Amino acid sequence: MAKKLIEAETPRGLKRSSAEPNQAIEQVFPSQDPLDRGDFNPIDYINNLFPTEQSLSNIEEVITGFQGKIRHLDSEIKSCIRSQSGVSQDGAVALEEAQKAISQLFVRIKDIRAKAEKSEHTVREITRDIKQLDIAKRNLTSAITTLNHLHFLVFGVDQLEVMCQKRQYSEIASLLQGVSRVMEHFTPYLDIPQVKQLADQLDQIEKRLGDQISNDFKEAFSGSGPKQPSTLTQLSEACSVLNVIEPRFKREIIRWFVSLQLVEYSHLFQETEENAWLDRIDRRYAWIKRHLLNFEDRMGRIFPADWEMSERIAVEFCNLTRNELTKIMAKRVNEIDVKLLLFTLQKTTQFEELLSRRFSGLSMEESVPSKIGSTKPVESTNPFEEPAAKNPFEEDEEEAVNQVASSTQDQQAPSDQLRTVSPFHGLISRCFENHLNIFVDSQDKNMAELMDRFVADLKSQGPSLAQAEIEGCCVLPSCADLFVFYKKCLLQCAQLSTGQPMLALTYVFKKYLREYATRLLQSNLPRSNHASSIAAPALQSMSSLTKEFTRELRDLSSGGAAGLIQNFQSLLKEGDASNTSPKFTKDDIARICTILTTAEYCLETTQQLEGKLKEKVKPSLADKVDLGSEQDLFGSVISQCIQLLVSDLEGACEPALITMAKTAWQTWESVGDQSQYVTLMTSQFKHYIPFIRDCLSSSRKYFTQFCVRFVNAFMARFVQQLYKCKPVGVVGAEQLLLDTHMLKTALLDLPSVGSQVARKPPASYSKMVVKGMTRAEMILKVVMDASDTNAKYVAHYTRLLPESDSSEFQKILDMKGVRRSDQQLLIDIYRAHQASQGDQEESAVPSATSTNGSQGIPISPDHESSRIKKLEKLIKRRL
Repeated sequence: MAKKLIEAETPRGLKRSSAEPNQAIEQVFPSQDPLDRGDFNPIDYINNLFPTEQSLSNIEEVITGFQGKIRHLDSEIKSCIRSQSGVSQDGAVALEEAQKAISQLFVRIKDIRAKAEKSEHTVREITRDIKQLDIAKRNLTSAITTLNHLHFLVFGVDQLEVMCQKRQYSEIASLLQGVSRVMEHFTPYLDIPQVKQLADQLDQIEKRLGDQISNDFKEAFSGSGPKQPSTLTQLSEACSVLNVIEPRFKREIIRWFVSLQLVEYSHLFQETEENAWLDRIDRRYAWIKRHLLNFEDRMGRIFPADWEMSERIAVEFCNLTRNELTKIMAKRVNEIDVKLLLFTLQKTTQFEELLSRRFSGLSMEESVPSKIGSTKPVESTNPFEEPAAKNPFEEDEEEAVNQVASSTQDQQAPSDQLRTVSPFHGLISRCFENHLNIFVDSQDKNMAELMDRFVADLKSQGPSLAQAEIEGCCVLPSCADLFVFYKKCLLQCAQLSTGQPMLALTYVFKKYLREYATRLLQSNLPRSNHASSIAAPALQSMSSLTKEFTRELRDLSSGGAAGLIQNFQSLLKEGDASNTSPKFTKDDIARICTILTTAEYCLETTQQLEGKLKEKVKPSLADKVDLGSEQDLFGSVISQCIQLLVSDLEGACEPALITMAKTAWQTWESVGDQSQYVTLMTSQFKHYIPFIRDCLSSSRKYFTQFCVRFVNAFMARFVQQLYKCKPVGVVGAEQLLLDTHMLKTALLDLPSVGSQVARKPPASYSKMVVKGMTRAEMILKVVMDASDTNAKYVAHYTRLLPESDSSEFQKILDMKGVRRSDQQLLIDIYRAHQASQGDQEESAVPSATSTNGSQGIPISPDHESSRIKKLEKLIKRRL
């Protein structure tokens, strides 16, 4: 009872203090008293004190004990408060003492600063005289040095005057160099008259030395050259003086001396001499070789090595030769033929290569183009970077040049290949660039003869083409020969010039690429070999067309004239297609495939040729190199070959399609195996496809393209012939649906038919076949539809063939055997259905019980869905 009473009187909203503060208090003030616990429960505590009613008798003692505790806590709290009352006073005293200490520290710092400034002033007073002494010492040292330099300069100028008169060039060179360096120290003092006088005197000495040495050289070489060894030594010492004085004296002597060395050459090979013409150009180079050897043997030690006198003579020889050859070729241009031009170029490039190996080219004063002097790696054996193993461009370059020589009627080409482009490259040979049109014209003529030979060889082979295995492709041998010839011409022209002649050669390449595509490829595509047998089938076709036209006339009504004309036109097209379609033999198909792979090879190699031409030609002309039209031409040849193969296989399947259209499907009694026309078409697939696939084994992408084109054309033709199957009964439609499914399966397996390795066709191909043949299946399902009203039939039609139109709807009505007089109502319903965008309410369209008395389409009462399911089971069982 007591417990319950206490529980009733206990406040219900008692909140517990949070756990974290309680834990902190217990760590600081640990206690065992239950009153100090954070989870203190007064009810439990009271119940522990008074567990029974009898224990209430000592309640007064418990209360007295708690009151004592309360008084004890009050006294502790008071003592704590008293102890904290004096803290603020102590803090104020401490702050005041800190402020006094800061003031004292500031005074001491100020005092130290004043003493430091006083010490610094004292130090400056002590060291002032020392600084003056340092400045005086530095000025004195500079004055002494300047005086010594001036003394040396005056002494040196006087000595130079004496040595100049005595021609003591060895001493002059060393002394003049020292005096010139000392004179540089007096450059700031040229406004002083004495210094200016010494500078002018030194300039006059240098000028006098330059003139004196120049006269010494001219006197020494007035005859055949200096004969006394002392003279050679004196001239060698004079060269060391020329290295010290003003550079213009050195340039003038070098220019005079080089010109002197080539006087004999100018006389021997002047324009009126026989040796001046191109056929004797090797004599020019033989002369300079002998002269340089003689010069280095007799006078090489006169000039310092860094003067590069032999190189300077060679460079001047090249410039003089280039100018002379330019003049003489301009006057006798009619006498230049390609053999003479190539001979001259060969000798010239060989000489330039010899100079590049012998000399560094550092003495050439003219600015060198960026490409001259740059090192290029040796060309790869394949100039077009073709990775395949049997590409004709992988032949060795030296062998390539030899083959060009033989293919160009023994024209001699440069035999040595320049491994690096040196400053001497083109130094003489660029004068021939204006006449390289002779080389280009010669190559044009040689290519024309080569093309005529290709055509003659191809005609001599007859119906079967000789095939060369290149990269696994059956290509015409002439194709590889043509590009090998192109490679040789390109290498040869790149050695002669990379400017306009290279661009002109590009135009020649373009010309014969087009000619090869037309004369060798397009002109040799086979034509139909059954032209003589067209007359008899044509008569039979006209007879069948007449019968068909008569039958259509019987069904003619006011609303069916357009359909009659359309059907008659399609019959005419059918007769034309069935009689003019090409029928090729295996040799013809092999020829087409060979031309296709040849065109593919030409297309890929032409792309590489364009890249190599852009690499070889000057960068400023690279944009003018474009073989895109030739690549398009080879692409059109490929497309034409594929179209011939497609048309041929279409022609092979045409009789089967005509048989399908002429079959009486209305009287078909039961659904059995696939029809005979399907067997005929699949046999044609098995006959043609493996052979074409083998012929195009190395051109899988074009074989796939052939399959895609054929399937597209075949499915369109199949649907076209399907519309001609009229009228079609329900059983006949079921048989056609079975045949369509079997054809779809055959078309899906078309790329791998007859192959030992089963390969899945591309997903895009399978998707295309399924889409095309599914449309044919939908057409047959519409023909099989057994809807009891016109509206339901139209709705079913639009659901199966949503992308149809009224003309196709009329064709399907013809397949169902609906009379022309009843078709107009259904066409009106279809057009209204299309206009209402799928609104299928019976109130919006005429019903089967309309005022015109139409009772719907005359169709079988059997339900369509059950027949289709049974047909699908039959198809699965057949497969």
